[in-house]
Amino acid sequence: MTVHEDAEQEPVPQKKKPLSEAEKRKKKIVPGSLMKAVIRPGGGDSTPSDGDQVIYHCTVRTLDGVVVESTRSECGGKGTPIRHVLGKSKMILGLLEGIPTMLKGEVAMLKMKAELHYGEADCPLIVPDNFPKDDELHFEIEMLDFFKVKVISDDLGVLKKVINEGQGWESPREPYEVKAWISAKTGEGKEILSHTKGEPYFFTFGKSEVPKGLEMGIGTMTRGEKAVLYVTNQYITQSPLMPIIEGVEEVLFEVELVHFIQVRDMLGDGRLIKRRIRDGRGDFPMDCPLHDSLLRVHYKGMLLNEEKTVFYNTRVDNNGQPLEFGSGEGLVPEGLEMCVRLMLPGEIALVTCPPDYAYDKFPRPANVPEGAHVQWEIELLGFEMPKDWTGLNFEAIMDEADKIRGTGNRLFKEGKFELAKAKYEKVLREFNHVNPQDDEEGKVFLNARNSLHLNVAACYLKMGECRKSIEACNKVLDASPAHVKALYRRGMAYMSAGDFEEARNDFKMMMSIDKSCEPDATAALVKLKQKEQEVERKARSQFKGLFDKKPGDIAEAGVDDRGDKRLGENQKNDDKEDSDGDKEFQEAEDAPPPMGFLSHLWPTGRRFFTALGLDRCSIL
Repeated sequence: MTVHEDAEQEPVPQKKKPLSEAEKRKKKIVPGSLMKAVIRPGGGDSTPSDGDQVIYHCTVRTLDGVVVESTRSECGGKGTPIRHVLGKSKMILGLLEGIPTMLKGEVAMLKMKAELHYGEADCPLIVPDNFPKDDELHFEIEMLDFFKVKVISDDLGVLKKVINEGQGWESPREPYEVKAWISAKTGEGKEILSHTKGEPYFFTFGKSEVPKGLEMGIGTMTRGEKAVLYVTNQYITQSPLMPIIEGVEEVLFEVELVHFIQVRDMLGDGRLIKRRIRDGRGDFPMDCPLHDSLLRVHYKGMLLNEEKTVFYNTRVDNNGQPLEFGSGEGLVPEGLEMCVRLMLPGEIALVTCPPDYAYDKFPRPANVPEGAHVQWEIELLGFEMPKDWTGLNFEAIMDEADKIRGTGNRLFKEGKFELAKAKYEKVLREFNHVNPQDDEEGKVFLNARNSLHLNVAACYLKMGECRKSIEACNKVLDASPAHVKALYRRGMAYMSAGDFEEARNDFKMMMSIDKSCEPDATAALVKLKQKEQEVERKARSQFKGLFDKKPGDIAEAGVDDRGDKRLGENQKNDDKEDSDGDKEFQEAEDAPPPMGFLSHLWPTGRRFFTALGLDRCSIL
């Protein structure tokens, strides 16, 4: 049997897109169930579509002309038109189909069968029991207006109509300081308040100083934007701006966002606050300094006392020259650098800083008291981006890597392990794009990368993150399984984590690979044995007498203060030996952090309980 190449292939059936709820409902419309008669033509040629807010009056009558309900005051209603958002609001099926056909200003009569209004099965709206939902009815609709709105709350309690677009993209948020012209009126047009003359209304975002719905709407606006906010009564909360008015279902706020000051709670606890005084150039945060940028700033430091005593001013004390420093190098107090990195060129900011982010952990000026809260007025003059390694030859790349690694080593010696680790990791990221061209370059590159991984491991060890230190060492050993420095450092990390057997294996492996490392490995094994003995002695003391009681008795675990003291003394000696004995590792120290007892308890505790003849023991 032959197959013709030009034979038509059967079309592959395409999966149909599932119908929306509105489309499923419209399937119920049959010819004759919805009729429309235009009473008064509208203007223009545009009609409402999904996303538009439609504002209309509606009067419902029986076919005999008896008014059932109405929004018009002359027909017994409140006089307040209905506001719906097409595609969002719950509407009866006849209006869902009929309103999108109307022009602005048009008056039309929609004649609906019961299944197209409140008599529809599963109708999303509820009416009183005396409503004739099983009858055919006339709905007289006057289309007052329609326009695009932004839905701010999911329940449609807060909507926004943009009158004039603003500038930029940034919007106010907690705890920004905001200035705005604000006026408010009811849905019927009665004025409630007007702040449109004199000074704009000032408030702090997130402090309940304006009604909740108004704040939600302003939080979507940009500088200079003018908008109308439609806020229902559940979002009209008590505030200094206006009281709660009984009987008002909706308030229309006309708002012009004049200005806002960016205020940032840098730590989230109100202690380190950055307040923008003058806007900078560019867009936030895209044009802020990157990590490792060279920054140029003028700043004035003040004490937070009544006199606001100035303790340093670059314009006076630095011969008028700005301060230049590299970000991420620990050259300025941490709080100052955190804030500068969120500034734009030309911006001036006022920073209030607690002592632990000011001068408690940084060389303190002589005229700054210990534990002082300070305030800096900072102007970011500009910054230079980090040097791009693209296009550099191998030698130039390695020179740049050595400079950054040197900065990391300085930070490590200063005890700034997190910053040091960031420097090492930056070079490692850049190394992902470096391709050595020959064996000699490959050897230099591998040695440099291994050294950086070991420096990262040393940082983690100092920070008490032993497992991450082990992972960094593993990256070296994966590439160079016989790397004795990596084995030593991983052994120290295992020892700090309480994994004594793994540590012992690494130290023994060192001796089998390189006999010249035998003194270091032997010293490490002696230290390991001491730690095991101390932990076991601690365990014996801690559980002394625990198993001497009869069933049902309560035994208190004993504590040997002398054991604690010996453990502490040995720990200090171990730290000293680590810092003095590992002379060959010049890039960073690798003294392990102090061990916690519980981190070491179980490995030797298991052996201890076995020696007592208690192979199965649960510690609760």
